Amino acid sequence: MPDSIATTAIDVIDLTARLVRCESVTPREAGALTLLAATLEPLGFACERMDFTQAGTDDVANLYARIGTGGRHFCFAGHSDVVPVGDLSSWTMGPFAAELAGGYLFGRGAADMKGAIAAFASATSSFLARRGRDFGGSISFLITGDEEGPAINGTVKMLKRLADRAERVDLCVVGEPTSSRKLGDMIKIGRRGSVNIDLTVRGVQGHVAYPERLDNAIHRLSAMIEALVRTPIDAGSAHFQPSTLQFTNLDVGNKATNIAPGTARARFNVRFNDLWTSQTLLAHLNERLERTNAALGGNGLFELAAQVSGESFYTPPGALSDLAVESIRDVLGIAPELSTSGGTSDARFIRSYCPVIECGLVGETMHKVDEKSAIADLRQLARVYERMLDRCFPG
Repeated sequence: MPDSIATTAIDVIDLTARLVRCESVTPREAGALTLLAATLEPLGFACERMDFTQAGTDDVANLYARIGTGGRHFCFAGHSDVVPVGDLSSWTMGPFAAELAGGYLFGRGAADMKGAIAAFASATSSFLARRGRDFGGSISFLITGDEEGPAINGTVKMLKRLADRAERVDLCVVGEPTSSRKLGDMIKIGRRGSVNIDLTVRGVQGHVAYPERLDNAIHRLSAMIEALVRTPIDAGSAHFQPSTLQFTNLDVGNKATNIAPGTARARFNVRFNDLWTSQTLLAHLNERLERTNAALGGNGLFELAAQVSGESFYTPPGALSDLAVESIRDVLGIAPELSTSGGTSDARFIRSYCPVIECGLVGETMHKVDEKSAIADLRQLARVYERMLDRCFPG
C-alpha cells in the first residue's frame, strides 16, 4: 500500500518551466538545485548538496538525492547548468521566460536538459504514488552544475564521494537529449573520446625580403595542418563512426607586413573512437608531425600540449539497454537506434562506476537560439522513465 509521502504526481511541464526560469548558466546554481531538492524531499528523498571547489576553478553546486537504502540502485543523472544565451536580440522569446507556444516549451535548458530532469522527477513521483517507498530498491538523482563547463567540480567528484563511502550505483540513465528526429528514435550506448590539442611550431623569424635567412613558421604550420587533415585517422570501428579532426583556431600574433614569424600556433580537436586511447592517439599524431617536420628540413621544432576531455567508452547491449529499448517500445511503439554518435557527456565519468546509457528529448535545438521541447514529448518522456522504473523494480 503506497505511503502518504508519495501520492501526488509532479507535473513535468510545470517543473520544467520553473527550472528554465532559474538562470543557471554555468557555473551559477541560480536556484535550480534548490528547487529540485524542494520538489524531491516531499517524496521521501534524502537530499544532499555536494558543493565543490578547486583552486583556479569556479565553485560549483551539485545535488545528490536518494530514496531507499538497499536493493538495486537505479540512478538518474544529469545537469542543471546551461550554456549562455548568446545574442539575446536573436531570441523571439525570453530565454528564461519558459513560455508555452505552438505546442512547445521555449527556453534555455528546455531540451538540454532541464526537461529531462523534470521528467525524472515526474516519473519518480508517479512510480512512488503507485508503489510507495517499499519498492525493493533505491532511486537516486545525481545532478551536477558543471557539465557545460570544465566538468571539474561536478560529476567526477560526486562519484568519488559516493565511492569513498561505499555507495554503489547499479544502473544509470543520463537524460541528455539523445533523440534525433522524434522522441525515442535514438539512445546512446557509448561516446567517442575528445581531446583538445595546442600545436606550437617554431621556425626562424626574419625579414621577408631575405627568405634565405629565415624559416617561416606559418609555412611549417600549414604543412603540418595538411599532414593531419589529408589522411583520415581511421575508418571507424564496429560500434563507432570514424575519428574526426577539426582545427578550431590559428594564431600568429604578427601585425608586421615585412616580418615572417618565427612562431605559429594552432588548436584542434579530435573526437576519437574505441580504436584509440588518448595516449595512443597522441603518439600517432606526433609521429605524423615528426615525419612532416623532418621532410621540411631546417631547424624547425614543434610542441603538442593536450587536454583530454574524456576517453571513448561503450556499454555493450544488454540488461540496461534492453530496459530502455523495451520501455520506449511500451510507451512510444518504436525501437530506438543504439548509437555512439555525437559529443561528450558526463556518462564518460559514470561509465567507470556502473553501466550507463543516455536517453532523453529531441536535441535539435540544444545550445541554439529559441531552444525548445515539445510539450507532448516532455509528458511522454516522463512516461518512458516511469516505465524504466517499473521494469527495474518489477515488484
